[in-house]
Amino acid sequence: MGNWTAVAKVVNDRMRELNITQRELAERSGVSPATLRQIQQGVARQRSRSTLAAISRALGLPEDRLREVSLDGRYSETPDDVEASSLGQLREELAELRGRVEALESHLPERKKVP
Repeated sequence: MGNWTAVAKVVNDRMRELNITQRELAERSGVSPATLRQIQQGVARQRSRSTLAAISRALGLPEDRLREVSLDGRYSETPDDVEASSLGQLREELAELRGRVEALESHLPERKKVP
């Protein structure tokens, strides 16, 4: 049986750090809000490796991090985790900015090409 209290703590702490809601995490991970709610509450229920991996990735953690926490109950953020998390967050922000720029550009009048 896994250490679901430790997993809940990691998920909840990381969500606070990233300032994301349960709904946002559900969208990013593809995991249902109901399942996320149970995980956040530490409900003792076996979770698939793919579910934990999807949540880990969505939180900017290494893919096996939540599975490891569920097995040994310990979590320590390594410098690689912090770097991966920061990089993931920057990529998301960049994608959002690109979308905004494209939306703004679509409202600009077309420029005539000079031969």
